[in-house]
Amino acid sequence: MIVTIENILLIGSLLLFVSIIAGKTSYRFGVPILLLFLAIGMLAGSEGIIGIRFSDPKIAQFIGIVSLNFILFSGGLDTNWKTVKPIIRQGVVLSTLGVLLTALSLGTFVWLITDFTIYESMLLGSIVSSTDAAAVFSILRSKSLALKANLRSTLEMESGSNDPMAYVLVIVFLTLVVNQDQSIATVIPMFLQQMVVGGLAGYGFGRLSKFVINKSNLGFEGLYPVLSIALMFIIFSATDFVGGNGFLAIYISAVYLGNQDLIHKKAIMKMYDGLAWLMQIVLFLTLGLLVYPSEVVPFMGLGLLISVFLIVVARPVSVFLSLVFFRMKLRRRVYISWVGLRGAVPIVFATYPLLAGIDKAHMIFNIVFFISVTSVLIQGTTLSIFAKWLHVALPERVKQVTDVDKFMTDYPKTAMKEIEVTPGCYAVNKKIVDLHFPKNTIIAIIKRNGKFLTPGGSTVIEANDKLVVLADNPEGIEKVRECLVSEGAA
Repeated sequence: MIVTIENILLIGSLLLFVSIIAGKTSYRFGVPILLLFLAIGMLAGSEGIIGIRFSDPKIAQFIGIVSLNFILFSGGLDTNWKTVKPIIRQGVVLSTLGVLLTALSLGTFVWLITDFTIYESMLLGSIVSSTDAAAVFSILRSKSLALKANLRSTLEMESGSNDPMAYVLVIVFLTLVVNQDQSIATVIPMFLQQMVVGGLAGYGFGRLSKFVINKSNLGFEGLYPVLSIALMFIIFSATDFVGGNGFLAIYISAVYLGNQDLIHKKAIMKMYDGLAWLMQIVLFLTLGLLVYPSEVVPFMGLGLLISVFLIVVARPVSVFLSLVFFRMKLRRRVYISWVGLRGAVPIVFATYPLLAGIDKAHMIFNIVFFISVTSVLIQGTTLSIFAKWLHVALPERVKQVTDVDKFMTDYPKTAMKEIEVTPGCYAVNKKIVDLHFPKNTIIAIIKRNGKFLTPGGSTVIEANDKLVVLADNPEGIEKVRECLVSEGAA
């Protein structure tokens, strides 16, 4: 089937609808949602039932980059610094050194068992070196899997932050494959530039974005999420323009923003949560359309061999070596090794060799696709089983409490107080977002001139306002009072 302007909306919306319904059904049967999206895309593709002809890796790569922007930015916004701080070192080491060791060990294995050159082998290893954030997040959350001792935070941080490292390795080894006269030493400066510039740009743009969002008096709440999208793409493209890693900058800036006081922050985060899901579906469907199943079949044997080595050897070795200087129980290291899911990101990275036109590009793409599918199928369906075997899952009764607490975080408070803002208070003529109230408090209602207002971050406090404050405890109420009265408290 040839897609035209007249039917593209109908086909696209039907595929999206089927994907959402199938994704919901997959939760009941324990089938990873990633496989459902890919399968639907393949069924709709040129060799499937609908027969949509799509074979443009450049468009697929563009869709992949845009989708990863939203997925990484959403993941960064959802990252709670207090939760991540205790395991920040482990997460950073896994997302950098762990990715490098995985790429090198798997690349060496591919070099030994195939006719690939050493650089082609390392390129393949780099493409599948990172765990997939979308796969890890969706599977852990769909199974409501509660893990002990910050283990889940470690896994989600690693999967959310290791794509930039893998991307840099892909660019480095692809450069070496295309320019065979170059050596490793010549691309090391590029590697350092990508990581250092990307990290600094992410932090700098994060601070700048906070200033822009809070100081832009747009007048309409719906414009703030749109502004954040514009800032997201500016961060990515500007960082890439100056030679930095745009994906790293996106993630760091989002983590910074997610832990700051922003105007209409809830609206922004809800919007990104929905768009991240949309981008995941669109990304997986697109990659499913791009794949020709008949071309994957000849490489199934080699792909299975490489996939087994990745799961059983390369990933565990990289995890154990990366965490050798950290105190952690053996069973937790083993479980981290097992949650090394590969998903859509490696398939997106596999389009880079296709566009570069290297000799084994199609072979690499099909092998990577098979590795991603088998990884999610084997590891994704056994996460709960391994968690129980290794005794790293919380008991059912504890897990239920944890889930309820997480759901009810923003609402039930045990202390309530009405506080009047006198004309001499510091808070008069200040926006709520600029007062930096404690995280565990809510300004539920403002009584002003006999009327009730529902406040937001951009709401300006006026003299004689009466604030209905909710908090977890009386100390929270007192801290709000201090923020209203004096500048030092704010």
